[in-house]
Amino acid sequence: MSDRGLAVDARVTRGTFTLDVAVRVEPGQVVAVLGPNGAGKSTLLSAVAGLTPVSAGRILLDGQVLDDAESGAFLDAPHRPVGFVFQNYRLFPHLSVRDNVAFSPRARGAGRSQSRAAAEQWLDRLGLAELSDRRPSDLSGGQAQRVALARALAGEPTLLLLDEPLSALDARTRLDVQAELRRHLSSFAGPSLVVTHDPLEALLLADRLMVLEDGRVVQEGTPAEVARRPATEYVAKLVGLNLYTGTADGDEVRLDGGGTFVVPDHGEHGAVLVALRPSAVVVSPHRPDTSSVRNTWPATISGLTMLTDRVRIDLDGEPSAVVDVTPAAVAELGLRPGDRVYLSAKATEIEVYLQTGAAARDR
Repeated sequence: MSDRGLAVDARVTRGTFTLDVAVRVEPGQVVAVLGPNGAGKSTLLSAVAGLTPVSAGRILLDGQVLDDAESGAFLDAPHRPVGFVFQNYRLFPHLSVRDNVAFSPRARGAGRSQSRAAAEQWLDRLGLAELSDRRPSDLSGGQAQRVALARALAGEPTLLLLDEPLSALDARTRLDVQAELRRHLSSFAGPSLVVTHDPLEALLLADRLMVLEDGRVVQEGTPAEVARRPATEYVAKLVGLNLYTGTADGDEVRLDGGGTFVVPDHGEHGAVLVALRPSAVVVSPHRPDTSSVRNTWPATISGLTMLTDRVRIDLDGEPSAVVDVTPAAVAELGLRPGDRVYLSAKATEIEVYLQTGAAARDR
């Protein structure tokens, strides 16, 4: 394997919290880092940027040691070839857009005229030339995000770090800036790490996903792999799936929380995970004909939530589930909290796979 790209195999301790992570990001690759609050996402960026030293292990960038706990080698943050786009952008309010962008190459040792020339180049490339003389307070959220990105790129970094780059934008602006940011990231030759809470944002921006929980990596893979086979309950909720743990035996899975699913015989035996899409579950006020649907079980409606174009129903049963239906179906069936209903799902709609990593350890 080439030495190029970012390689992190380290432990970082901050107070009582410990982050233990191994990740590799290839040149030109965008890896999105997801996880709940307190999972260690910002700690990871802080360590890679040189703001927090590692407690064990090391961080390499294109084969160069940025931090090595064993040897004591440590490259200070200002000397690391890293472009950092902060969550709130952190533009200097007293400087013009041009001087904000010029700050990055200037901080890396470039002269005033050279820094301004680099700033003009990036402002032009990102469609910001006409905003050069404005102050950050005169910018929209989308414009500020582009200025922050231009400042990061103007220093000619080898690595890009983006911490919740779209979280400060309103919903309408975010959609436009997402596509724009994706174009810029795809043209960046180095590795990129993007921290986000938004699964859609991760799917749109990233080539690969890495999920952190409690300071450790619980799942890695392409967006399609993670979305299809979530490894933990957090990931399942993130991608909108019902996830169950159970024990497989041929074409049956006995669920740990109660109940049994009939599934296609996949040849697996032992501890497995079972994923089921909310839209693949049918809700009926009466027990349906089981000749064509082999998985049928009673449940009680505990809540209904109106989403953009559908209603999400929370149901208590063995197993419990979340189900998506149309508003018309809710009205037609007269569904209300407290109602006793029947759920059904075809065996072919159920995804079964072996528990690995964190899921297997936590069982």
